[in-house]
Amino acid sequence: MPELPEVETVRRGLEAAMDGERITRVEVRRPDLRWPLAKDFAQRLQGKDVTGIGRRAKYLLVDLSSGDVLLMHLGMSGSFHVFLGRDEQRHDNHLGRYYHERSKHLAHDHVVFHLASGASVTFNDPRRFGSMKLVPRATLDHEPLLSGLGPEPLGNAFDAAMLATACRGKKTSLKAALLDQRVVAGLGNIYVCEALHRARLSPKRRASTLAERNGAPNERAVRLVDAIKAVLIQAIKDGGSSLRDHRLTDGELGMFQHHFRVYDRAGERCRTERCKGVIKRIVQNGRSTFYCPVCQK
Repeated sequence: MPELPEVETVRRGLEAAMDGERITRVEVRRPDLRWPLAKDFAQRLQGKDVTGIGRRAKYLLVDLSSGDVLLMHLGMSGSFHVFLGRDEQRHDNHLGRYYHERSKHLAHDHVVFHLASGASVTFNDPRRFGSMKLVPRATLDHEPLLSGLGPEPLGNAFDAAMLATACRGKKTSLKAALLDQRVVAGLGNIYVCEALHRARLSPKRRASTLAERNGAPNERAVRLVDAIKAVLIQAIKDGGSSLRDHRLTDGELGMFQHHFRVYDRAGERCRTERCKGVIKRIVQNGRSTFYCPVCQK
């Protein structure tokens, strides 16, 4: 599933193509994605201007001149393609290159946004776990999909004290706690594995060990917050750098998962300096975890 860096890079690509544009027509090629689309979905979008494109955790938020917000999630296999001409040729800008490649099969193009500029933006989703929902901006704070989310990991509010408080008393593993969107929003399996390795913390460690008895953050919590921010910033930079030229690309817009230290490297040497460990794969809560049993304690 696309994680925060992938979604942020897609947001930047959509912003370049759609911000300030008018949506002239919307093609809904099937009535449902993960959930049914509203019956008036196309009508509420057509003729509206895009006034801004934001992100909350793994959700994309497209502000419209009507006061509605188009709330979108990529699901497991969703991706956007920007077509720059009116001929609808498949020579397009695929917003993002993923470690697990996205589909380009036309049969999976489910929603198409046509813009006044002549460009179009297509949502492709083979598995149909993605979603689109129109929500009035005035009620967005109460939207069930967003209201339970934890802090943004790159926001100023996310620090060692906040993470220690969220993990205090938790008996779950550190890996499971970081994947809990109520603890911190937007993290997924890849970047949790990478951040834990940078912080030299075992994914099997109990989450509560980030806090002292009085609830104060310890040195482990500080290291982990720093590692989370560093991994995400690097991933966004790697994936987003080519978006400045997105109209000139050939569909390969950035590679987000550059320089893996542990993810998908089972059996290989650890990349921590002077560490002689070998990366190991285990399964936690049904998900693959990659870590070094030597330097991650």
